[in-house]
Amino acid sequence: MTKQADIKLYSSAANTIKKAILNAQYEAARGVNSIQLTLYYAIGRYVSVNTRKGKWGTNAIETISRILRADMPGLRGFSETSIKRMRIFYEEWAELDDFKSSIWMDDLKMAENMDDIKSPVQTDEISITPFRFPSVDAFPANDFRSIGFTHHYIILSQCKIREQRLFYISVCANEHLTPDGIKNCIKQDLYSQRGSLPNNFMQKLPSGSLAQRAILAFKDQYMLDFINVEELGARDIEEVDEVVVEKQIVDNIKKFILHFGKDFLFVGNQYEISVHNHCHRIDLLFFNRDLNCLIAIELKTGVFKNIYLGELNGYLRLLDDYVRKPHENPSVGIILCKDVDKTYVEYMIQDYDKPMGVATYKTATDMPEHLRKALPDQKQLIGILNTKD
Repeated sequence: MTKQADIKLYSSAANTIKKAILNAQYEAARGVNSIQLTLYYAIGRYVSVNTRKGKWGTNAIETISRILRADMPGLRGFSETSIKRMRIFYEEWAELDDFKSSIWMDDLKMAENMDDIKSPVQTDEISITPFRFPSVDAFPANDFRSIGFTHHYIILSQCKIREQRLFYISVCANEHLTPDGIKNCIKQDLYSQRGSLPNNFMQKLPSGSLAQRAILAFKDQYMLDFINVEELGARDIEEVDEVVVEKQIVDNIKKFILHFGKDFLFVGNQYEISVHNHCHRIDLLFFNRDLNCLIAIELKTGVFKNIYLGELNGYLRLLDDYVRKPHENPSVGIILCKDVDKTYVEYMIQDYDKPMGVATYKTATDMPEHLRKALPDQKQLIGILNTKD
């Protein structure tokens, strides 16, 4: 292809992008705030298809950017670097493309000869379409649409794992972070520190900072080594009544708090709230000084069941309406059970309006014999923790 033919091709491409920009600006003026993000995604698709299949030369993006800026004086955000970032944005989130399936993308990645791949996307037009968010995935669609392109690129460039990216997208959206703010969260590695407790804190607590502290306040598993099932005459924890487990915790409340953290204060067990002649009892009630909120803990000796979320959600409503002080944050609930499918919890917990999480616990009986012998007893453990340098 001659240089003159190249210029003609790239001028046509620039004109295509220019029309998409003008249409997007019109939609944005009408108040469609997410249109800029879908515009950049559509341009990224357009550029990806044409560059990856070899239709454009190596200097195409630079030339198109120069033509755009000449045709639209004052246009910002369409430098060569910016357009390449739009291509990255599209390719990294190609699963959200309404034009094609993930099967096509797999073929695209595996193909040796790119010309053998027939793209379902027309290369001579740009169509701005809604994102195709997964319907069976806990994908934060609203959060994704609400943050800016710069924030998206920072997350894409600094996070390589999908779950990590989704986590920071939600943090960014809920906390209304600046670009420097999201960089700082990633630098602090908030994702790794959050533990793997399945929860809805980011969506249901009133601020991102409070949600972050709540995530860090709880573990996904607790070792309640002071509960010995064998001593209770049972072969398995599920044979033990929840009331018995609760009594073991209350009898060893200092040890229990030691496992949870220094900011937890014990309020009571079987905490009673009467409403409209109906009596409700919460297994264990704590207050967390750092979170400035009540913590309701429900004990279950078996595997997690979805009905537990509804029960706990009701208890949290009662606490907020009848117990919580005006200066306190919304109450938080934790279900403690023996086993849980975390993916299932994260999916089901979305529809509940109170901040909740699900953790598991192990008893002394669950530990291998050699580990039980290797661990210090409780008095030794407290002595170690209280030792000053």
